[in-house]
Amino acid sequence: MEENKEQQTLDLAKIVRKLWNNKRKFYKIWICTFVLSCIWILPQPRYYKSDVMLAPEQSGETGGGLSSIASSFGFNIGGLGGQDAIYPELYPDLFRSPEFIVGLYNVKVTTKDGKLTTTYFDYMKSHQKENLLTKPFRLAMKTLKGYIEDEDETPRAEGATQVDPFRMNRKDYMLMQTIMDNISCSVDKKTTVVTIKMIDQDPLVCATMTDSLKRHLQDFIIRYRTSKTKEDVAHYQKMCDSVALEYDRAMRAYSAYCDAHQNVILQRYQSERDKLENELALKQNSLTALETQLQATKVKLQEKTPAFTTLKSATVPIKPAGPKRMMFVLGMLILVTTIKSYLIIKDDIK
Repeated sequence: MEENKEQQTLDLAKIVRKLWNNKRKFYKIWICTFVLSCIWILPQPRYYKSDVMLAPEQSGETGGGLSSIASSFGFNIGGLGGQDAIYPELYPDLFRSPEFIVGLYNVKVTTKDGKLTTTYFDYMKSHQKENLLTKPFRLAMKTLKGYIEDEDETPRAEGATQVDPFRMNRKDYMLMQTIMDNISCSVDKKTTVVTIKMIDQDPLVCATMTDSLKRHLQDFIIRYRTSKTKEDVAHYQKMCDSVALEYDRAMRAYSAYCDAHQNVILQRYQSERDKLENELALKQNSLTALETQLQATKVKLQEKTPAFTTLKSATVPIKPAGPKRMMFVLGMLILVTTIKSYLIIKDDIK
């Protein structure tokens, strides 16, 4: 046992001594790595992160105490026992929907320096900063793909209103994928708190789009929750307007008949008056019933409209979230040091 420890100590000392004797090689490779890493990472565009947190109101849950017990273990059964087909756990999937992303294209954004005000679609398509060092590689890859891939004959959209989520050009599709990659949505299964995060090269655009994502999600859920009730309101409103016209016509006919036969005592005239009076009463009852139903449906619409509590609002980030330039350079130095050390001592560790 003592001989093994001694042999191990001697080997370790030999390795350290061998690395120390080759320290000049490390100096050279460190300098080269530091310079090349800086050349690569410094032109990389900075990006910023902004997030918002909101707690959606859930309706139609029938789980009761079972739902509360399940939430304490990290599960949510609200979508299974409730009336809503889109519950908070499915919100992240909405952010992968082309219709949802295309709905963001018309949002007006302004850069922090105030030099650019345009739509988000135009901003992402024409005003993104790129690393100039990688431009030759991108052009080469674009040329290579042009020879390999078939030409896409789908017309390219020139404006946000011309993008068809059903049939997009390859460039429009790649732009949509880039936007999807810049957006993330997560839901806490215990509390159903929704966290929306956005990445962008401009801090003001980042905060603006984060807030727009929140409002876009709220509008989508509100439209989904209230679509059927809104149709009911429109239906009862249409019926009320139609019956109101019939009631006005019946009222005018009854009034005109009574004015024309004020002193007439013949039974057939009184019967006709009673008939018009009954028709007027029926129209009035129908109108009253429909108006009552219309008011009840409007109340139901208000109850169906969900409320969202904003726990954390979007703010303009002060510091960039990346790229981590110092960490990148340090990581590259550690990597080349590890590789070079292995190449030097590989014969001694066999």
